[in-house]
Amino acid sequence: MEAVWWRRPSTLPLVLLGMALVIIVAGGTIRINDAGESCPDWPQCFGTWGFDISVEEQTAYWEANPEEIDSRGEDHRYTTFEIFTEWIHRAMVGVIALPVLFNALLLRSKRAVYGTRAYHLSIFAGVMLILQATAGAVTVFYDNADWSVALHLSMACVFSSAFIYQHMEMRPKEGSVHPLYRLPKAFIAANKKRVDAMVGSVFTLLILGAWVSSTAGGQYNQGCSVGFPTGWPTCNGSVLPSFDGPGVLVQMVHRFGALVVGLVLIAGSARVRSEAREHGATPKFGRITDMTAGFWMLNVMIGGSYIVAAKMDSFPEWVSLLHLIVGVTGLLVATIALFSIRISASHQDHHEGEE
Repeated sequence: MEAVWWRRPSTLPLVLLGMALVIIVAGGTIRINDAGESCPDWPQCFGTWGFDISVEEQTAYWEANPEEIDSRGEDHRYTTFEIFTEWIHRAMVGVIALPVLFNALLLRSKRAVYGTRAYHLSIFAGVMLILQATAGAVTVFYDNADWSVALHLSMACVFSSAFIYQHMEMRPKEGSVHPLYRLPKAFIAANKKRVDAMVGSVFTLLILGAWVSSTAGGQYNQGCSVGFPTGWPTCNGSVLPSFDGPGVLVQMVHRFGALVVGLVLIAGSARVRSEAREHGATPKFGRITDMTAGFWMLNVMIGGSYIVAAKMDSFPEWVSLLHLIVGVTGLLVATIALFSIRISASHQDHHEGEE
């Protein structure tokens, strides 16, 4: 008889997943409050370990460290709340480090039960946490350059998905007979590349979104105009606008990318459901790919509403945060299908090896 869910070791990676998502949301909160450079140094903040930095203290710091003056100029001053959002985001990374270490030690001690792959995934998560913290430092050193923001988000998504993979890898070892871990061999062969393409396209779109949000195309209406229909679904009143204006190119790349990804998800999910019926795979797999497509549709509407409702220099920033959350959620749902195929294939290889 299986232990209750909260006693299972496989619950720990889900807890870590929840913590990782909170860190991602905190990072998005920093961006919507325009506080990405509110701690000019790293790992300290204005040379201290706190966040309550007065205007006078900021002035003194800039005078002593003129090389740390960011893109807003030497006269800009941050509020305590802006500094706190950056400070707490960094603190969360420190807080999650201990359970990540415990996760690796636990899986090391239980390799005989859960196998080496689950253990390697726990080690991978620890390495990704270190790299993620390093990427955070890079964003500070380069004043939130667009490529550094995209790198930071992409690594956060990989870090989060590692916990999903670990959890799914552990569950069959705990006695779970869920059909997602026992997909038919013919179904796997027919859909492995298709699911890879679906996950890859969603991941690419998410990174494009981070690129847009950190360039002129996503800030203060410097890309396409606002309102309906000149701002969305068209750009400056045209389906194919001139790329002369600042930020137009990055917005249009993101929009056309979203269109291509939508086609990949909708067509791919329809084919997955057809293949599931043909090969006797669980319909739950098709529901996962359908959910991924559903999150894409929802995010298209959220992204459009962000532009339609926006006014010059007054974007509804909480909608931008929602756009990020839905995008990340859609990606993580898609990875469930990806990992389901890999775990099922591994189980079959192991079974055939025993025979």
